[in-house]
Amino acid sequence: MSADDVIAAWDNADPAAIHPLRGVSEDAYWDSGRAQADMLATVLPAGGKVIDYGCGDGRVAIPLRAAGYDVTAVDSSQAMLDRLSERDPDMPVLLSRGTDLAEEYGKKADAIVSLAVLIHYSYADALDLIAQMRATVNGRGGLLVLDWPVSETPSEAHDWIGVTIWSPEAQADACQRIGLKPIDSDLPWGVYKAAKAA
Repeated sequence: MSADDVIAAWDNADPAAIHPLRGVSEDAYWDSGRAQADMLATVLPAGGKVIDYGCGDGRVAIPLRAAGYDVTAVDSSQAMLDRLSERDPDMPVLLSRGTDLAEEYGKKADAIVSLAVLIHYSYADALDLIAQMRATVNGRGGLLVLDWPVSETPSEAHDWIGVTIWSPEAQADACQRIGLKPIDSDLPWGVYKAAKAA
């Protein structure tokens, strides 16, 4: 599954199909975003510059901004950014495939949040995205919060809604090469601090 395939699929996705809680209700969908923003606030620097990469229609980015973060919503799907802008027209947005994120953003962020994004990409494409995210955060203390699952039985996604799972060894090697240090947290996603690359 190439990055282009993933982007095209999300661009054309029915909003009802992009999250299971949408099948319950719109309120449940947006409430889940507020709950995730509250969890993220336990590790993000107060009032910091935060990129929500793969922001979709703003389910997490909008409540993060409401909580006082300087949020830029980034997605590779213009359709998703359009939906976000309908709900929050003042939210800064950036259309980006992620391959030149550091250059496109043009400054350093304090943190990048990327939930339910890497899981849809191949190992190689995910590695490129993570390297760009790392290059976009402050070299000292910059955080990445990534939905980057690991298991002793890794697997690579073969369709746009599939899940790529890394082996612990492959993830540790990627962190060392890119310059990320895993930090302990109670979050359901991995939290990584910018570190010196190997």
